[in-house]
Amino acid sequence: MKTSRISIYIAIATFAMLAMESCHSKKLVTKAPAPVDNPTPTVAKATPPTPSPPAPKPAPAPKPDYGFTNIQFDFNSAVLRTDAIQYLDHVATEIKLDQSKKFMLNGYASAEGTAAHNLQLSKDRANSVKQYLVNAGISDSELSTRGWGTKHPIASNKTESGREQNRRVEVKLSM
Repeated sequence: MKTSRISIYIAIATFAMLAMESCHSKKLVTKAPAPVDNPTPTVAKATPPTPSPPAPKPAPAPKPDYGFTNIQFDFNSAVLRTDAIQYLDHVATEIKLDQSKKFMLNGYASAEGTAAHNLQLSKDRANSVKQYLVNAGISDSELSTRGWGTKHPIASNKTESGREQNRRVEVKLSM
């Protein structure tokens, strides 16, 4: 039994030596790394970030043009004419540019009919324009109306063309 133990020890020792030898041979087989020409590592030079161009300034808000022309009406009518609708859309757009302003809608009539009828007709015309502008998004508090009847004509009431010019609503900036 002693011989079998000794032979086991010899086998283990041989096996260990072979295992070590195989590891040693592997170390010899691997090549050493190639020498580097410049042993100090090169660091990429950091270029300072180029400043981005300044953001373009937003375009200034367009200034509103309050030089409105008159809104004309047909004889004895407070109904808006079709040619006035597009113009009133323009008026609403301009008023929306600065909603801190207030406007006066002055209604007028030609000299045909009674003074009381013309006064009421001029009020109705101003209110018709106001209602359209409110429906277009203008605040009711920004608009005031006043009917002038036949006062302050801009043309002679003696001719039909003059009377047509007097059937109007003026949109004026309130002071």
